[in-house]
Amino acid sequence: MKRYFKDGDTVLFQGDSVTDWYRERDIECKTIENMGQGYPRLFKLIYDTLFPGNKVNFVNRGISGDRIRNLLERYDEDFKSLNPDFISVMIGINDTWHGIWDNTNTTVEQFEKSYRELLEKIKKDMPNAKIMILEQFAFTDHPDRLGWDKDLDKKRAVTRELAAEFADYFIPIYDIMNEAKKENFTMRELSEDGVHPVSIGHSLIAVEIMKKLEII
Repeated sequence: MKRYFKDGDTVLFQGDSVTDWYRERDIECKTIENMGQGYPRLFKLIYDTLFPGNKVNFVNRGISGDRIRNLLERYDEDFKSLNPDFISVMIGINDTWHGIWDNTNTTVEQFEKSYRELLEKIKKDMPNAKIMILEQFAFTDHPDRLGWDKDLDKKRAVTRELAAEFADYFIPIYDIMNEAKKENFTMRELSEDGVHPVSIGHSLIAVEIMKKLEII
C-alpha cells in the first residue's frame, strides 16, 4: 500500500453517466457527499480510508449522456479551468449507443478525431498532468445490446490506440468486466442494463484503478 497523490493534487474524473452516476451539480463536486454513487466516489472513499487526513482534491465532472464531442465542448470549464494533476477519462459508450438508439451516429473517424483533439489539448495545456484512460464497455450479450459489438469493437480499438499514444495508464474495462462476468459474477450483479454498472461493477472499476496505480 502506498500513496500515489501528493497533498494539494487535483484528481479529475471525466466521462458520461458511468462516471456521473448521480453526482451533485455543485460546481466543486469534490466532497464525498456530492461525488455521486459510482466509482469516483468509491475511489475517494477507499483512498481517504487508506490515507486519512490527506489533502487531495478529488473532483467528479462526468455528465450523463455525454459523447466524446461533449467533452470537447466543455473542455475549458471542466478540464482546463481545474488544471488537474491527474485526469481519468471514461467515454465512448454513448458514441455507440446514440447511433443505435436515435440514429445520430458518431462515425469511427469522428470518434478518433474528437478524442485525439481532446488528448492533444490536455497535453498542450497541462503537460505535467498524468492521464488515465478507461475503456468504454457494454455487455454485448445482454438482450438489449445484441449487435452492439460491430460498432463498439471499432471504437474500443481507437480508444486503445489513443491510450497507447497519449495516456500514462490504460485500464481495459471491457475485458475486466467480461472476465468478472465469466469467473465470479452474473451479468446482473455487474450491470442490470448491460451498460451502467451497479454497486459491484463500480467497486470493481475503483479497485482496478487502485491496482493500476499500485496503491493496493
